[in-house]
Amino acid sequence: MKQSEVEIQSNRRSFLKKGALAAGATVVGAGLIGGGKVAFGQGRGGLTKGDTAILRFLAAAELIETDFWVQYAELGGVTQEAQNPYQLALQNLDPDGSQYISSNTLDEQSHADFLNAYLGIFKA
Repeated sequence: MKQSEVEIQSNRRSFLKKGALAAGATVVGAGLIGGGKVAFGQGRGGLTKGDTAILRFLAAAELIETDFWVQYAELGGVTQEAQNPYQLALQNLDPDGSQYISSNTLDEQSHADFLNAYLGIFKA
């Protein structure tokens, strides 16, 4: 490795260390300046209309994202039948691709279910 390459890698590491330290200080500082504000209904006995609107928007986005992943899982997810040409090609790129698609589909469904259950607890 040339001297200039060593300096570049050293500078990159130094930058990352300083950046992580600055980010940590910013988070701590923001917590102190924030005056102990709470999020999403904590300490107030319920959600505000704004909290509810944000969570409904996120729940809707998760449902749309879930629909996309369900369709993708139908094309490339894990199946009990013989694999289709897309799944076979995907196996060449990533042997775990079909499992990733199926697992991510379940994750997205759980995100939507969680948000909707949370909204069901706090009726605004």
